[in-house]
Amino acid sequence: MSAPQSRTLLQTRGAERQFEAPITGVQASRDGRTFAALTMDGELILISRDGLRASEDWQCLSVHDGAVSLAQGCGKDSFLSGGEDGRVVETRADGTMTDRHEGRGWVDCLASTPTHWACASRKEVHLYAHGADEPLKVLEHPSALSGLAFDAKGKRLAASHYNGVSMWFVQAKDANVRSLEWKGSHTGLCIHPGGEALVTSMQENELHGWRLSDGHNMRMSGYPRKIGSMSFTRKGRWLATSGADAAVLWPFFGGGPMGKPPMELARLPGLFVTCVCAHPTDDILAIGFEDGTVLLAEVPNHTDEAAAGEGRILPLCNGQRSGGTARGAVNAIAFTPQGGAVIFGTEEGHVGVVDLSAQG
Repeated sequence: MSAPQSRTLLQTRGAERQFEAPITGVQASRDGRTFAALTMDGELILISRDGLRASEDWQCLSVHDGAVSLAQGCGKDSFLSGGEDGRVVETRADGTMTDRHEGRGWVDCLASTPTHWACASRKEVHLYAHGADEPLKVLEHPSALSGLAFDAKGKRLAASHYNGVSMWFVQAKDANVRSLEWKGSHTGLCIHPGGEALVTSMQENELHGWRLSDGHNMRMSGYPRKIGSMSFTRKGRWLATSGADAAVLWPFFGGGPMGKPPMELARLPGLFVTCVCAHPTDDILAIGFEDGTVLLAEVPNHTDEAAAGEGRILPLCNGQRSGGTARGAVNAIAFTPQGGAVIFGTEEGHVGVVDLSAQG
């Protein structure tokens, strides 16, 4: 299939603007009223949901000397950003900035819940309670960290590194760690929304997973490229990933994923998927490609439905803007927690936001 050339959702229900540096991350606030995008040169762009179609009203703040990571803040209208300067900065929707952490190394990863947040720098994870000036714990790891995530209930924190993953209980007074071991370089991680499994991307163009009930190992391979993006669908039935010329979805039901074939969605011949993001309330997947195309695809319930071509696909935007300007590979996508709007960012510095609500 190819993306239709008619007017896209970005043209009819959104706005777009290009910045000088690549976009390293995008987020939506917990209340769904503000978006943020972070550029590699340390600029944070704040976009009000009420004025998302007027890109000239977007607020641009200089936050870091080189930016690396972005996450929701614990508060309903705040964001956390980490940089090469070793700082974590909390930025509110009104532009107010507060330094929350200062360290010696790059802040490579950030993760948060409404009550806690954590940052990873070198081999250490610093775990903070919301609003606290000092960390609750500093968690040591055997090697440099590549990914950080809380589980859906906020009770456990997982960090990926060389040769596996370490999991910690947030509220535990001691620092007992559960080690999930598998040799090799783990480059990122994703936790099943029901807490049933944890999956990492690997340097070797494959995924590795663990069933958390008993530590059973899972391996998912066959990718032509490295997997840079993973996202579980809302109920955890499917794990969607980049790394191929379609979004690859592994079934986490019916005994899967082991022994079960993956499903593929939204193939664009000659283009690879670079980013995926599952909708928080519906069976919809946002899929970004290496040319800047972004599609919204319905996720079928079963693999036979996908093979039959069922499920609608809507173009959020095509690979080029009017006038022929290339958007570049899609680096990041995020829905609002309520699902009524979406933001994306690209390697060429483009940021787009689209209102998906019925009244939009």
